[in-house]
Amino acid sequence: MTSPRCLAFATALLLCLPTTSDAAADPRPPAIDNLRAADVSYQAEKEIPNLPTAFLDTSPIDLNDGIAVGELGTDGGLAKPLIAFAEEIARGEHGEVDSLLICQDGKLLFESYFRRGRVNYPHYQMSITKSYTALAIGRAIQLGHLTMTDLDRPIVSFFDNIDAASLADGASGITLAEVMSMQSGIRLPSEQANFFRTNAKALHGSLQVTALLQATNAIGTAPRPFKYQGTDPALAMQVLNTVVPDSAEHFIKTELLDRLGITSYAWPDDVSGLPKSAAGSSMRSRDMLKWGLLVANNGTYKGSQFIPADFIEKATSPRCQTANETSYGFFFWRHTATVNDNPVDCISCRGAGGQFIFLFPNRHLIAVVTAHNKGMGPLLKILPERLLQAF
Repeated sequence: MTSPRCLAFATALLLCLPTTSDAAADPRPPAIDNLRAADVSYQAEKEIPNLPTAFLDTSPIDLNDGIAVGELGTDGGLAKPLIAFAEEIARGEHGEVDSLLICQDGKLLFESYFRRGRVNYPHYQMSITKSYTALAIGRAIQLGHLTMTDLDRPIVSFFDNIDAASLADGASGITLAEVMSMQSGIRLPSEQANFFRTNAKALHGSLQVTALLQATNAIGTAPRPFKYQGTDPALAMQVLNTVVPDSAEHFIKTELLDRLGITSYAWPDDVSGLPKSAAGSSMRSRDMLKWGLLVANNGTYKGSQFIPADFIEKATSPRCQTANETSYGFFFWRHTATVNDNPVDCISCRGAGGQFIFLFPNRHLIAVVTAHNKGMGPLLKILPERLLQAF
């Protein structure tokens, strides 16, 4: 690999394994052949040709990637309604979906790829990158670089070179927990936001912290209204970069991705030079499942506590209300899905275009979705009911 943080696919994009809806004919999930290390991009992903036939597997094979596998119908779930749902996806009835993976009780029971979906291709994640950033903060707490009480420390207290008196009114009181729940209160005037777009050097390195906290309008008193924006995860990444040894990039690679066995991915830099935090990473569908399992297992991985359980609880708990009876934690969403008129608790990671990691704690169930819709696509609403009817 020419870079530990990027994979791409150059001439390999047009070389894919033949696929079939009958996984027994060829049990291998569709993949990009001759995958080579290079710079992956959102644009390059658009060049992947659609699969000639959807790949649906009710008994996924063990790829020795740390994911346990089982058989749909034997280890959980009903095969017939789930296959019917997947066939609707294949026909394009539920948006431009690229993959759907279903896991229950820690076992991958159903694996499917459509259109641009490939088992070895890291799909762009968009805002799910925020959730990964939260888990990086949790890993730093587990290793002692931060404490749970540090979540309530002001952002500026993590930096030695910030003059609090130079900041906008109230900005020096914004805490790490508040930026991770999108309640910083930061509001950039339009002319200042336009300046940053054309003067990226003003945001390089830790200058980004001072620049944002100086440029914002006055910060109101807590609790502040929820506002979904890129400034808040950027500040969380700045804190991570300050407290861990070496850098946030090195920490994410060595203490998160390497240890989770995530070797094919992309996580490019933001204008600050730090890893992007609001959006920008790319992960394989099976690796998305690993992140979901980490949360579902209360922060344990391979029998060891990888992220503190109390951090996972805080991160996924409803800290503030958003719209449509949806709540937000530390870069995680939470809402109540309705299935046959019954409420079902759902934790989710969400990314534009239809990227999802759904967790249904009461059913011990995880669903992974990648897609390339123009908006979020219909599965945010449709999937819980259709999936839970099969489980």
